[in-house]
Amino acid sequence: MTSTAPEALQGHDADDQQPSWPQRLRRFGHAPRPVTGLRERLVPPYTRPSDRLWAVLGVPGPVAGRLVRWSAWGGPVLVALVAGVLRFWNLGQPKAVIFDETYYAKDAWSLINQGYEGNWPKDVDASILKDPSAVPVPADPGYVVHPPVGKWVIGLGEQLFGFTPFGWRFMVAVLGTLSVLMLCRIGRRLFRSTFLGCLAGALLAVDGLHFVMSRTALLDLVLMFFVLAAFGALLIDRDRARARLAGALPVDEAEGILRPDASVAETLRLGWRPWRLAAGVLLGLAIATKWSGLYTLAAFALMAVVWDVGARRTAGAVRPYRAVARRDIVPAFLSTVPVAIATYLASWTGWIVTDKGYFRNWATTAGQGGDWTWLPDWVRSLWHYEYEVYQFHVNLTSGHTYQSNPWSWIVLGRPVSYFYEDPAAGKDGCPAETAGKCAREVLAIGTPLLWWAGAFALCYVLWRWFFRRDWRAGAIACGVVAGWAPWFLYQERTIFLFYAVIFVPFLCLAVAMMIGAFLGPPGADERRRTVGAVGAGVLVLLIIWNFIYFWPLYTGAPIPLDSWRSRMWLDTWV
Repeated sequence: MTSTAPEALQGHDADDQQPSWPQRLRRFGHAPRPVTGLRERLVPPYTRPSDRLWAVLGVPGPVAGRLVRWSAWGGPVLVALVAGVLRFWNLGQPKAVIFDETYYAKDAWSLINQGYEGNWPKDVDASILKDPSAVPVPADPGYVVHPPVGKWVIGLGEQLFGFTPFGWRFMVAVLGTLSVLMLCRIGRRLFRSTFLGCLAGALLAVDGLHFVMSRTALLDLVLMFFVLAAFGALLIDRDRARARLAGALPVDEAEGILRPDASVAETLRLGWRPWRLAAGVLLGLAIATKWSGLYTLAAFALMAVVWDVGARRTAGAVRPYRAVARRDIVPAFLSTVPVAIATYLASWTGWIVTDKGYFRNWATTAGQGGDWTWLPDWVRSLWHYEYEVYQFHVNLTSGHTYQSNPWSWIVLGRPVSYFYEDPAAGKDGCPAETAGKCAREVLAIGTPLLWWAGAFALCYVLWRWFFRRDWRAGAIACGVVAGWAPWFLYQERTIFLFYAVIFVPFLCLAVAMMIGAFLGPPGADERRRTVGAVGAGVLVLLIIWNFIYFWPLYTGAPIPLDSWRSRMWLDTWV
């Protein structure tokens, strides 16, 4: 008992002391499991391709070194360029107001021109498509049920390129492309592997749901962008905080290795953490796009605290939870929750200063009197507006043709058709030699093989987190749960599959992690690596083929009706 207590106080892991029996077995060829140093546990190094790979490819050592350094940014940029070309190709087609673009494109145009959403007349979409300059922006305020940030983003594209389908889809396509770049870098930092990071980004680039949402002026892709950016900011903050701990720990002069220290681990203040503050701003922008970002704020804040606990425990803290409660909880709260709230309130500046938005003067008319008159009128009016919006959302139970239960999302049970036409042969791009009619559809559906593989990947991630205590798997699971689980609380509400785009990046990370397991652990023999690489390559190629096969359904390209039917793999897709 007394012999092990000092080691426990210094924060040694169980693996730091090899048991005696492996040492006795060394004479028979037993190789004990290598022990990872403390510095590597706090700040793991990035993996590098093996020298055998460069030798097989005939690449000299100095050139290989430059390629590795270049690939850290060059690989993600290359993947993002491919994703951008796909998303911007023929972006203005279909030349139509598809699905809920009828709300957000017009609200965005109102915000850009007058600072608040207008009450647009019905059946004005055809006039906008014909000649947008002839359609005046309505001065009467319109009742809208989502915060303004996503519409400001859409409106920026309209300001640059006009009140046209290309204009209102432009900025969403930009964010869709940038999210691919971000996921490559996030995956690289998460897995410490440029290859797996770029693989996760490439999977996102060929996901059908992300692709369609990147080419449609809806709010959910904007929400996904800010959530993913916040996750990336917290990941950077995690690395920097752990590097500060590593820098403060003592070094054994005799062996030159880092030693855990309970005093340092429990008392060190981690100081200014700008990336956590940036995460607070980004989560505020997410909430100011759609309220579902609130769940992400709660989940990510809890995840960041758990990361701090793990860092202090690894550094040697005997009571890491108490140390985090004393040193980290208050700064973590102040840099996320109040910052997110302030960002959210700032997003309503146009509604506040124009004094003409819906419910803007409620406090001075219908809302006079009461116990809260000491608050500014705009605060009381905004609170009333938010209450009315909440009532709208929770009571939205009217049926819709394309609504779906969140249980079915992971298997793509009921996708959403944004646009459908059936042109006759020789018209609207339908080949003249076609027997019968063609079909033109924009279907919001993920790449099926990617999502179905993702269902298995999520099981692997949960297993990895629960049984192996792999923090990377826990982080991925947190992103999925934050974007998916809240909708199970509102199963009576009218909800749609495209809401799932918020957790698609984390689904791609899960698949990339599973593929990494296919390739084998470090030190695996060549046969194991070869078999794993073949299996992983086949899966990735099948996913890419599946994306290409469904390309007409993602872009609204006209195809013969029989070809369209052959792509309706499930009856619920029609």
